[in-house]
This record gives sequence, C-alpha cells and structure tokens, in this order.
Amino acid sequence: MTVDAATPAEPSTQSPHPATGSTGSRRAIRIRDYGILVALIAIVIALSVSTDTFLTRSNLINLLDQCTVVGLLAAGATVCILSGVFDLTSSATLAVSAIVGVEIMRLTNVPVGFGAAVAAGAVLGFVTGMIVVRSGINSFIATLATSIIYRGVAVVVTAGAIVYPLETQTENFGALTWPSVFGLTSATVMFVAVVVAIGLLISTTTFGRRVYAVGGNLEAARLSGIRVGSVHVAAYVISGVCSALAGLILASRAGSGQSTMATGAELTAIAAAVIGGTSILGGEGAIWRGVVGAFLLTLIGNGFNLLGWDTIYQQVLQGCLILFAVTTDRWLRRRSR
Repeated sequence: MTVDAATPAEPSTQSPHPATGSTGSRRAIRIRDYGILVALIAIVIALSVSTDTFLTRSNLINLLDQCTVVGLLAAGATVCILSGVFDLTSSATLAVSAIVGVEIMRLTNVPVGFGAAVAAGAVLGFVTGMIVVRSGINSFIATLATSIIYRGVAVVVTAGAIVYPLETQTENFGALTWPSVFGLTSATVMFVAVVVAIGLLISTTTFGRRVYAVGGNLEAARLSGIRVGSVHVAAYVISGVCSALAGLILASRAGSGQSTMATGAELTAIAAAVIGGTSILGGEGAIWRGVVGAFLLTLIGNGFNLLGWDTIYQQVLQGCLILFAVTTDRWLRRRSR
C-alpha cells in the first residue's frame, strides 16, 4: 500500500549538503559539521582537568550507558527532522512499547517479550506517520495530540500500576544491564550497533537521499517522483523502533514498566538533534551529529554531578545551548546562500 501518489519517473535526489561553490558556504558546512565536536572536546578537556574521576574507567562506562536512552531517541528524532517533520510521541511510544513487552513476556518468555516491544514501537510509529500524512495537520500538533493518546492507552492498559515480569524472568529481563564487550553494558553495545545501522541507512542509501530531499524541499521532491508520505511514515517507523529499544533499556534497568516512563524525554531528544547541528527546517544534518548532541547533554549532566554543582543550572545551560544552536543554524544558512 502506498501513502500517496507519485509520478513514475525515477526521482532525482539531492545531496545531504548544499552546493559548496563559495568560500562562505564551505566554511558554513565545516562549522555545521564539526562545531559540535569542538564543543565536545572542549568540555572533555575541562572536566579532565577539573576532576580526578572523569577519566576513570567506571565513569566513562557509566557515561556511555547513561547516553543510550537519549541517544536512541535523538537518532530517531534526527531522522524525522531531516525529513521535515517532528515526533513528539517518542517518549509515549517508549512507555507503551515497554509495557507491551512486559505483558507479552509474562505470557511467553523474555526474548519474545523483547521482540514484541520492538514490533509495538514500529506499529506505533507507522500509526503516527499515517496520522500526520493523512490528516495534513502540522506534525508538531499532530504528534503532540497522538502522544497524549498513547500515554492514555498506557494508563488504561496498566490501570496506572507498575507492570513486572514473572519472578522467574527477572534475571533475564535485566540482560541489557549486563557487562558485555570491553566491560560496556549490553545496552551500550546495542545502542552503538543501532546508531551505526541507521547512520549507514541515511548516509549511503537511496532512501537516505530521499529523506534529505523531502526535508530540503518537499514540493520539489514530490514533483520529482518521490513518495513524500511514504518517506515520512518510514521516518516515524524508525523513530518508533528507536523509542521501543530505549524503553526496553529503561525497563531492563528498573525491572518493570509503567505509563509514566521517560515523560518529557522527546524534548531532550529534539534538543540533542538540534544542538548536534540538525536544521529544524529539515534537509540538513546527520545521525552521528544528533548522537554527539545527546552525548554532549549527558556529558554536561555528568560534569554537574562530578563538580557538585546545583543541577537547577543544568537546565539553564541546556536552554542556552538550544538557542545558540538554532541561531547558529540560521546564520549558517544565510552565509551559505
């Protein structure tokens, strides 16, 4: 089934980056691509100098583990934003998927429960995409309303209670918290594998080029034969799967699932994508930069804890970073014209 009609001609897709004929545009692209890495390196150096515990093995492993949930959500959010839409359902999808996983697990076993959670995330992503495409409503409003519905479904299914796996399943349910390669948790290894897979999908395939084309100029993409609605639905499905995986990580850590899991995390994910250099107007950005943005936010939180600073100011700093990223994106767009 197709989401919308398209001409049969083979679409001409655009490059992930604008033309770089002028010195100004080349400089703008370099800043957009690598500015986030400069900021990350600067913070790493500052924390390494100011604390004795930052570079310890246990702290670095913990830092990577903390980044997994936001990083997965940021990867999904980046795909959506690149295609020109927003996804405010990610945290609600996370909660519903985790609950579905636990409930199915109680009836079967842990692997089947994990698979059911991922399938639920994909289905919810598909439903969200269809709502946005078919309704024609702005994605921000449509996904905001849909997220409220999903949260309500989570409350109804659980009756507001916390759901647990069977006692015999508890140990295996926590598998994502177990040490794995180089002492990293299984959640971290899964996170890296998923991010690499999505990064390759977006940067090296025809689908990825279509995502950039649709986000860069929706009408031009439509006229060139790209099924714009199908691209948007696929982006939401990817975001839904990422949300489900993030939900499994949180549930595995807590040993349970509940309707209030990760409330507000979708905004942090979008913030990470924007801070990483993904343009909120669509068509410009990269998965790895969104993940680096998530790591930067995690790094700031870790730094506040190590330095003993009041975490109230952490939110102020994150807000300033978002404003700076959006302002920089607008300035770079003007320079690259």
